[in-house]
Amino acid sequence: MRDHFLVRWSAGLAAGVALAVLPATGQMAFADTLEAALAHTYVNNPTLNSQRALVRATDENVPQALSGYRPRVSITATGGEQSSSSTTKVTSTNPATYSTLSGYNSPVSVGATITQTLFNGFQTANRTRQAEAQVLAARESLRSTEQSTLLSGVTAYMNLLRDTAILDLQRRNVEVLQEQLRQTRDRFNVGEVTRTDVAQSESSLAAGRSAVLTAESNYKTSVAVYRQVIGIDPGKLAAASPVDRYSPTTLATAISTGSAVHPSITAAQYNIDTALQAVKVAEGALYPTVSVQGNFTKNYLSSQSLTTMEAYNASVLGTLSIPVYQGGSEYSLIRQAKETLGQRRIDMDTAREQVRQSVVQSWGQLEAAKGNIEATTAQVQSSEIALNGVREEARVGQRTTLDVLNAQQALVNARVSLVSAQRDRVVASYTLLAAVGRLSAQVLGLRAPTYNPKVHYEQVRDSWAGVRTPDGR
Repeated sequence: MRDHFLVRWSAGLAAGVALAVLPATGQMAFADTLEAALAHTYVNNPTLNSQRALVRATDENVPQALSGYRPRVSITATGGEQSSSSTTKVTSTNPATYSTLSGYNSPVSVGATITQTLFNGFQTANRTRQAEAQVLAARESLRSTEQSTLLSGVTAYMNLLRDTAILDLQRRNVEVLQEQLRQTRDRFNVGEVTRTDVAQSESSLAAGRSAVLTAESNYKTSVAVYRQVIGIDPGKLAAASPVDRYSPTTLATAISTGSAVHPSITAAQYNIDTALQAVKVAEGALYPTVSVQGNFTKNYLSSQSLTTMEAYNASVLGTLSIPVYQGGSEYSLIRQAKETLGQRRIDMDTAREQVRQSVVQSWGQLEAAKGNIEATTAQVQSSEIALNGVREEARVGQRTTLDVLNAQQALVNARVSLVSAQRDRVVASYTLLAAVGRLSAQVLGLRAPTYNPKVHYEQVRDSWAGVRTPDGR
């Protein structure tokens, strides 16, 4: 009976490991998949949606900059009740006489002013280019957030898959340890083993139960992280596969690809453009400005004279303003903008080195994960053979109970290592894809509506008026 139970335990143990590695077929057709989890993450993750909102807010910098090309119109109106009294000396008479005029009136004035800037040192054009560069940089930051969010989704999914398998392994291990303890007590009762063997079995069972509690804690933590990142409670998770097919095949190609398309590098490039335009905007303060203003005013009654019944005034005036000296702040702003530009160029170099380091590190981790799978697979096979051999030797008295328990624990540890290695293999493939800048919903082919930041940009770029956002808020 003992051999029959141990055979069942070994089969169950292997099934626990298969949970993390076998493809989803048959009964797992309705299980959650990594692709479905990532699609849900792509659509609903709050961190990602917050970054999308930030990009939409950044889009508004462009119409704000373009407003410098447009006229400014204001309408004014005044009205009210007024009491007035004035005394005038009549000098043509001798002796002098005085004339007093007093009364009430209700003066009303309406007017309109139109101001159009004709030249402001190219500041409007440079501000527009600066705003467009900010939009492009924000899109690249969004792409970076998408990568990190999707990678977090992969990690959360695979961690839960791993911890589910490990919990199952540890529970099955406790089952076999309980059976081992029962058999050891039976053998102790007939005098085949000593009290020491019973104590060793009890100690192993206690350690196994402790391992189950630790595995349960890790499992609950992984469930909570899954819920946080992916946004839904997990179901029955299906196995996942690496995505090596989307990654470069050589390290040199991976470094070249990362240096060309990684969002942190492209964002740094746009940040340089933004800083360069900021220098030009600051230099525009040294240029003269030219504007034209049209003004119209219509007065009914007068706030200055009781005898004026109606007055009209209209004018079109041009203004030329040449800055000579403004306290030196304009020069300080130019120098400050140039230093910021230099900083952005250094940031570009830093981003390149960080991407290169990340690609090399991810490549090494992926290669190690591949080798670790082979090593842990061999370890499991060897541990199975060793456990079977120790059991047979224990039956004929050549091995002790402790030897059996140690061999059994070695097999459990080997299977746990294999599950972890399989998790690392999948995560490492996604990590490399993110390191080269290609971890996206489009590359993975996720079944989710693609978010296109250009749509909102085109909706608001040339907007002249209106307070509602394109989604109706």
